[in-house]
Amino acid sequence: MGNVTKKNPLKITDVTFRDGHQSNLATRMRTEDMVGIAEEMNQTGFYSMEVWGGATFDVASRFLNEDPWDRPRILKKLMPDTPLQMLLRGQNLVGYRNYADDVVIAFVHHAAEVGIDIFRIFDALNDERNLKTSIRAVKECGKHAQLCICYSLTEPKMGGKVFTLGYYLDKAHILQEMGADSICIKDMAGLLAPDDAYTLVAALKKTVKVPIQLHTHFTSGMGAMTCLKAAEAGVDIIDTSLAPFALRSSEPAVEPILAALRGTPRDLGLDLAHLLKLGDYIESIAPKYRDFLNLTRMSVIDTNVLVHQTPGGMISNLVSQLRQSNALHRLNEVYAEVPKVREELGYPPLVTPTSQIVGVQTVQNVLAGRYKLVSTQVMDYCYGLYGKPPEPIDPEVQKMVLKFYKRGQMPVTCRPADLLEPELDKAREMVKDFTREIGDVLTAAIYPITGLRFLKWKHGLEEPPPEVKPKTLEDVKREDELIAKAKAGQLVEKPSDF
Repeated sequence: MGNVTKKNPLKITDVTFRDGHQSNLATRMRTEDMVGIAEEMNQTGFYSMEVWGGATFDVASRFLNEDPWDRPRILKKLMPDTPLQMLLRGQNLVGYRNYADDVVIAFVHHAAEVGIDIFRIFDALNDERNLKTSIRAVKECGKHAQLCICYSLTEPKMGGKVFTLGYYLDKAHILQEMGADSICIKDMAGLLAPDDAYTLVAALKKTVKVPIQLHTHFTSGMGAMTCLKAAEAGVDIIDTSLAPFALRSSEPAVEPILAALRGTPRDLGLDLAHLLKLGDYIESIAPKYRDFLNLTRMSVIDTNVLVHQTPGGMISNLVSQLRQSNALHRLNEVYAEVPKVREELGYPPLVTPTSQIVGVQTVQNVLAGRYKLVSTQVMDYCYGLYGKPPEPIDPEVQKMVLKFYKRGQMPVTCRPADLLEPELDKAREMVKDFTREIGDVLTAAIYPITGLRFLKWKHGLEEPPPEVKPKTLEDVKREDELIAKAKAGQLVEKPSDF
């Protein structure tokens, strides 16, 4: 394969337990269904397994009535031979704003204690200052710090005036100097084309000494091709999912990549029969989560992303906002406005939370007039509270946005977290009457409304609502029987049966 001549097995990070179901099933997979296959997953030979972080913390406590800290703790006992990995949003942790340094440090330390071995850390603006506290905390715990570069474009391919090859190589050099144990190219929208993947990986391998990992999504349909070209260029590790939770807006499936590379210098060395057995298990529990699968389109890929470059999650949010305003017919106007807003805001990569910031402002611009309505988040962003974007914010837009901003009209240039007061003691005060567990304190610190509500469920102070009760396979079978009766024209006694 190309310039790779000696045997160099491609390593695999499996994302089935995290990004696989986060991307395709709204993060609804429950820990009990992971437990059923965890020991078998441990025997597979994966480089690591991503099992936590991203939206899993929020969803577990808000919708599943599960203590988020229990998942890595349980899985570590069942998968002692496989490093467990999490996705950490830098100073945002697993939330949607910057948290004070004391919360970041305590979170990382506790996450390491409950079983996380590899911390994949990113910042939505690629502002490395927002990674400093978390990487220092990871090093204190003796764990692996994988630092990310969020991949983004302003042109159809890599290049233009912002996201050039030089941009990515400079970022990689900075991250290595900061102490990265490995570097991840984080392609959250599936925009990395195969030839650009080859160019980027080959250049990175010559620029930095640490391992390079590729995280790409299947959204555009290019994912598997991109992984193969990255493998040809010498990438060390790629992210894949077991087939049932792969494709769509998730990651490429591991099984065909294994088959494609069999007998080559990058042969994965995994057992296909074992992977198929794991896939059968996932298929067996998947019906419980089918309500969250998007079946509104025939296509399992979003070819429009090749043009508008907007991540799938951001699109669903845009559609939801327009629907609430009875303005869904203006979606094309929103698509046209997205690149304008993004340019004016300094070309932020479109990933949580910047995708939401750009998306909300775009919809408001279309519905109310350009910057006639401005969200608090956009004000915070233009003030500098999220960090430094890849390019300067349009000064006229910045002035307009900050005209009535409560903090002032002169943006800050310091590391955003330097403006934050310690928060951990406040969180301890919130929960002191019923818990002192550090995990509970951190849950309250990150989610003072939904997290605190969960803690009251957990400690028996409030009764959880019925909608957080897990759906069983028996429930699925009953639904299917009722639907079959309805289709057959048989009378269903109560509409509530559906």
